[in-house]
Amino acid sequence: MSKLNGAICGLGLLALGLPALAESVEYRVAVIRVDAPGPMPISRLDLPPDDLGLAGADLGTADNATTGSFLGQSFVTETVVATPETVEAELQRLLDAGITYVVTLADAETTVRLADIAGDRALVFNALATDDALRGADCRANLLHVAPSDAMMTDALAQYLAWKRWDEVVLIAGSHPEDQALAAAYRHSAEKFGLRIVEERVYEDTGGARRTDSGHVQVQKQMPVFTQGLPAHDVVIAADRAGVFADWLPYHTWDARPVAGSAGLVPESWNPAQEAWGGTQFQTRFEKSAHRPARPEDFQAWMALRVIGEAATRTKGGDYGVMHDFILSDKFDLAAFKGQKLTFRDWDGQLRQPILLVAGNVVASVSPQDEYLHQVSQLDTLGTDRPETECKK
Repeated sequence: MSKLNGAICGLGLLALGLPALAESVEYRVAVIRVDAPGPMPISRLDLPPDDLGLAGADLGTADNATTGSFLGQSFVTETVVATPETVEAELQRLLDAGITYVVTLADAETTVRLADIAGDRALVFNALATDDALRGADCRANLLHVAPSDAMMTDALAQYLAWKRWDEVVLIAGSHPEDQALAAAYRHSAEKFGLRIVEERVYEDTGGARRTDSGHVQVQKQMPVFTQGLPAHDVVIAADRAGVFADWLPYHTWDARPVAGSAGLVPESWNPAQEAWGGTQFQTRFEKSAHRPARPEDFQAWMALRVIGEAATRTKGGDYGVMHDFILSDKFDLAAFKGQKLTFRDWDGQLRQPILLVAGNVVASVSPQDEYLHQVSQLDTLGTDRPETECKK
């Protein structure tokens, strides 16, 4: 065969696609969203769409398939919507079917339970729960976190407030345990970045109606009284994970002060307003696919699928142990429209990432702020650093 004919044959093989030249590997992923009963949001604009999180996973699977097709890799994703009562049986069914990668959209307690059931049979990606305990005392060797931690988000806000020299803050926390845990993260961040909490107050959830005809009238009278008599302060920080009161704080405080935290200036992993660093490309592709803007849950699920896809591309195998070790190594990184490549912390399985500070329809800032440096990664100024970790895997 002449060199020319050989070249033509080579081009023909390329035209047929590289998978014909590579051993085919199938990656089977499950995305489990656990829906638990809870209060209605204050605004109907915050009602979750039926495909919350799942739409992001669909886009991630499609992106993985595009890259994997050149390497003989295929990606199959099964999505499951479960309840706290049914999720264990659903996970067991998936594990028995041979699925080795599981993405969870669940609260912290359920996430730990699922990771323990998976054991060494599956690698679990937490795409929702932000609780610091999951990265600390409750960490698991088979559990990785693409959702940012509370500490990362409270540090992101504290850095910005310190940069603004809004040093004196009031902390208002809800009465639920999850609110108190978030408040603890804000206390730690305030101390870490030199903010002074001049007073703390607790907003008790009395279970009253928030969406009745007279709701805004009651709040307009009650919230100013609740915030009356505070010492001099620059900003009010709300710790309201339960979603009971924070949205009512802006424009209702006794003193004319900005609100941040769970309302006002909010730290988020993603927002429909994010357009920098190619974010518009992600937004438009998601909107074309899901017919709505992307929420943080969608972006986090997308990242989880892309972590799997990126590791698959680089390891070319499919072995669970090899994938796990590679993801936590310094050879792994993820491009995720955040201005820099993202990596995992090997001490607690947390994905390092910038945090958006969102005010209404704009991204007001992005942390880490330029002034805060770190000997390893500037992203490690956000959240729990290696010397502070309580994770013992």
